[in-house]
Amino acid sequence: MALTSLSLLAGAGSAASAAPETPIVQPGQTLVYVGAYASGPNRGILHYRWNDASGQLEPLGLAAEIENPSFLAVHPNRRWLYAVNEIDRFQGQPGGAITAWTVDPASGRLQRLNQQATQGAHPCHVTVHPNGKFALVANYSGGSVAVFPIGADGRLGAVAGFIQHEGSSINPKRQQGPHAHGIYPDAAGRFVYVPDLGLDQVLVYRFEEDGCLDPSDPPAVTLKPGSGPRHLCFHPQQPVVYVVNELFSTVTVFTNNPALGGLKEIQTIGTLPPGFTGESTTAEIEVHPTGRFLYASNRGHDSIAVYAVDPATGRLSFRHATSTLGKTPRHFAIAPRGRWLLAANQGSNTIVGFRIDPESGALTPVGQPVPAATPVCLQFWQSGLGVPH
Repeated sequence: MALTSLSLLAGAGSAASAAPETPIVQPGQTLVYVGAYASGPNRGILHYRWNDASGQLEPLGLAAEIENPSFLAVHPNRRWLYAVNEIDRFQGQPGGAITAWTVDPASGRLQRLNQQATQGAHPCHVTVHPNGKFALVANYSGGSVAVFPIGADGRLGAVAGFIQHEGSSINPKRQQGPHAHGIYPDAAGRFVYVPDLGLDQVLVYRFEEDGCLDPSDPPAVTLKPGSGPRHLCFHPQQPVVYVVNELFSTVTVFTNNPALGGLKEIQTIGTLPPGFTGESTTAEIEVHPTGRFLYASNRGHDSIAVYAVDPATGRLSFRHATSTLGKTPRHFAIAPRGRWLLAANQGSNTIVGFRIDPESGALTPVGQPVPAATPVCLQFWQSGLGVPH
């Protein structure tokens, strides 16, 4: 596209600087927050108004100014949002940070609450525990994970749990050491799963009430050497976990023992169409709310792989890969009602919407690409849904 990242961000900053005379977010309306690689004035988290009837995004400008808010997580009560700052130095010390924000229900803009050091460099992923009392962070370059208590006001307390990973794998450029790339509590909040790209493992931890992480038994499941596990998702109805492998462009399917936390591999399947020989890596993975379809993004092939999910076993059948109409789809998100998918094209500074066919799961682009500077994470937020912490 013709616009540069700088011009897009400048536009976002000017939009954010003018306070609206009347509320721009009505009860029940949905916003999309966009994390990005951004530094300098007027750079940070963008927000957009979402129309679930038409599948359209309306830019609202800059929601908050912050450095490299690469991944976001919305608290279950919808009052707070958490962003990792993917940096290697924070307050003069090695490591990254996590920032807590409160959401203005009228404008959708974010007000900073506080920050904490993540104890490791380049934090790349954050989730909120199902009980709403802890934020969990994966440090990519640091090769570690950390857990932070969330106070009654949404602020982050000092680190409650921390584990440093050790080891390496066979890829000399990407796997010289551990690289925790995601951190995912299960629905019950009893176990936490961490795909580590550098170790070719998904590590499994028991989550304690005080926020500490204890290795499960067994403590990890190992993938094929060189796979590079990146992100994962849980099937909404079946005890099945899907892991997307960045370096091999594959998805590995595991059965999950919800009582013990264990994983057992049952399938590995490619994300690229037959005959493709170019360079490509995967990024995001998400299962449809119905559990019937699964999606994974390809960077290089620049597409979303679409799979049918076997209702009895959770195994996958590759359907096709749909172009994201942009470059480097680092992230995508399925709208809450499951009718739309939004793809964040980091390399072309755009967000593209797709209608999801309810019968086949196929993706059809809708409307024009929406400008967004280096988008790397999308999070839906709906107003009027706040509940007590």
